[in-house]
Amino acid sequence: MMRRPLALLLSLALALPAPAPVLAADLPDLGDVAASELSPAAERKIGEQIIREIRWRDAAYLDDAEVEEYVNRLGQRLAAVSNNPGLDFDFFVVRDATLNAFALPGGFIGVHTGLILAAEGESEFASVLGHEIAHVTQRHIAQIVGKQSQSAMLMIASMLVAVLAARSNSDVSTAAIAAGQAGAIQSQLGYTRAFEREADRAGLETLDKAGLDVRGMPGFFERLQRNTRVYENNAPAYLRTHPLTTERIADMENRVAAMRYRQVPDSADFRFARAKLRANAGQPAEAVQELEDRLAREPKDEALAYGLARALMRAGRLDEAEARLQPLRAKAAGLAWVEGLAAEIRLARNDAGGAIRILEAAQKQFPSSRSVSYALADARILGGRADVAATELRRRIDNRSADPRLWQLLSRAYAALGQRTEQHRTQAEVYYLRGSLPAAIEQLEIARRASDGDFYTLSAVDARLRELKQRLLEEKRER
Repeated sequence: MMRRPLALLLSLALALPAPAPVLAADLPDLGDVAASELSPAAERKIGEQIIREIRWRDAAYLDDAEVEEYVNRLGQRLAAVSNNPGLDFDFFVVRDATLNAFALPGGFIGVHTGLILAAEGESEFASVLGHEIAHVTQRHIAQIVGKQSQSAMLMIASMLVAVLAARSNSDVSTAAIAAGQAGAIQSQLGYTRAFEREADRAGLETLDKAGLDVRGMPGFFERLQRNTRVYENNAPAYLRTHPLTTERIADMENRVAAMRYRQVPDSADFRFARAKLRANAGQPAEAVQELEDRLAREPKDEALAYGLARALMRAGRLDEAEARLQPLRAKAAGLAWVEGLAAEIRLARNDAGGAIRILEAAQKQFPSSRSVSYALADARILGGRADVAATELRRRIDNRSADPRLWQLLSRAYAALGQRTEQHRTQAEVYYLRGSLPAAIEQLEIARRASDGDFYTLSAVDARLRELKQRLLEEKRER
């Protein structure tokens, strides 16, 4: 039985390579996307359906605001210099030790934690993101539908069946995946190879425009190919879903040779994200031992020191964690990763006031950091300052109304304040963003029956309830 059918499905069925900003003379003619049967709006809708299943129902989704914020920051930096910078992108992380990444319809790109840890430098990791971004900007899924309508739609349909089936029966999901792939993979193989070459060339150009080291792409793929000999028939997932050839690697190397040399150091965010992933992996005692060993070999590595402090906190060794972190806080001069961990240790000591002070200072230094704002709201709720948290959360929701983390925190704040109408009204928005209209409607019904809402609040509840009921009816008619 498949250990995690949804993630494997996505990496196999949707790792369809995509091209990018390159000269027409360099690329084969892959067809007119405008003639495709899958519109951009349909792509986005399919992608949104899948990402909701991943975020809310797949246990492997990494719900870590700090790591996701870093991956999105790097991904958006690359997307901004792609051949279609106007597209919306959303990057997320899946907890999986295999080396893989995948592009979904509509601009959703997932990466495995194993890929982040295996990359020997940030440019290597960025090269994979650039490759996946090219899948989206060139609309490869749409092109496959246009060229091979029946087989492509069969794959998309089987994917959706598997996503829905994965909720309750992984055997059904596995069967759906196998059926869809068997009917489509042979006819798609030729286009996949052409798409991969396009994505390579596009990714290189995007990497260069973003100011990163273009040598990261051929270097990473060469290392993967060498390791394939060790894996024999069990090649890394990225090689199975993105088949490499010596011609492709040679093409990348030739193009890199003609580009300007640029040595780019890894960002602190890349190093600290990797350290956090290591600290949170496996059993706490094992993570502590691994990071102690790494730090013994590289005693000046601040990211490893941070990782060890986090692993010690996981192991319940709070005094040692704090002792490890104190000199790092002085040296790192308020790095958000370090300050966030310092606040977590304070909360573990039941010192919400101390956590609030640390995070309020961090928010002033990093006003655009979403992870800091989430952590501060959480600390305020735990520390008896839910009213302050609610005020700030409402202000942020005015600018980011599609952020389910903000709505969930706001619902918790209202619960702490005993405001039941607002608690259930805001929880309804969480369910709505998760794609669960019946649950959202139920929350609004509960809010309407609560006895603490004023006239204006209850009027807003009634209006939203009518709107969501109408949407539910429309969805039923569509189905």
